[in-house]
Amino acid sequence: MGDETGAAQDCVWEVDGLRLAGRAWGPRDGTPVLALHGWMDHADSFQELAPRLAGCRVVALDLSGQGLSGHRAAHATYNIWDDLPQIAELLDLLGWQDCVLLGHSRGANIAGLFAAAQPGRVRALIALDSLVPEPDPDETIVTTLTAFIEQTRKQKARPPRLFPSTEAYIERRTAQGNARRTSEALAERALAPHPDGVSLRGDPRLFARSAVKLKQADVEAVLRAWRCPVLNIWATEGIKSKRPVLAQLAARAGELVMTYETAELAGDHHFHLEPGAAGQIAEAVLAFLDRHGCR
Repeated sequence: MGDETGAAQDCVWEVDGLRLAGRAWGPRDGTPVLALHGWMDHADSFQELAPRLAGCRVVALDLSGQGLSGHRAAHATYNIWDDLPQIAELLDLLGWQDCVLLGHSRGANIAGLFAAAQPGRVRALIALDSLVPEPDPDETIVTTLTAFIEQTRKQKARPPRLFPSTEAYIERRTAQGNARRTSEALAERALAPHPDGVSLRGDPRLFARSAVKLKQADVEAVLRAWRCPVLNIWATEGIKSKRPVLAQLAARAGELVMTYETAELAGDHHFHLEPGAAGQIAEAVLAFLDRHGCR
């Protein structure tokens, strides 16, 4: 059971007829924290950070189509806003009127959209190595829709990715730039047994383009809509170091968000899976929540 010892509890919910899975840490009466993972990750992304958030009840969700959660129906999509109604429903099932939203990467972007659309349900927003969806200044709605249709059809027809062994999956992630420790930590929940080795659980449709890309005005509207305090923690070797537009967004957030604090910690994009960095993140998060009366 999830308790003060750091042990995790496996959780399952049903939302809109879809099985959602997750993990929970901490006392049931602790500060409610809903944790949202990055693209093609899952709830175990928070296995180092969540137990360090003392006094918090951290529920980490496997977003639909990832981890142990079910895949969406054949007619459905995985646009970033498709998760928002499911998050609202999950908060209802948990009995949480509001919560702290903790998001990493794509999960931070989803959390940011939710905090803008449902400000009364978010008492604080913690964004790890991302903040909001990147605006696309050049691509037109027509080219985006074309790619969305073609890629969705292609990915829908693609069988799950196979690996001859768990080690092969770990080596693949490592070759793509993840630390070996990160790759090992994420392997179990990302893979399913297969007669030819292991298969990737993630829905291939997650690789397809979104139907719409937000523009700069849309992103700024999201930033202006936040009513909760925001803590944005970046990794020194994370995605901001590779995408200058994210540095620009962080600077814009400092101008538009009522209460915006930012920090940078040593590590790569999955720094929250490194014990040392996870301890630093937890310390910063707890101090932030206390400073703003969110616990």
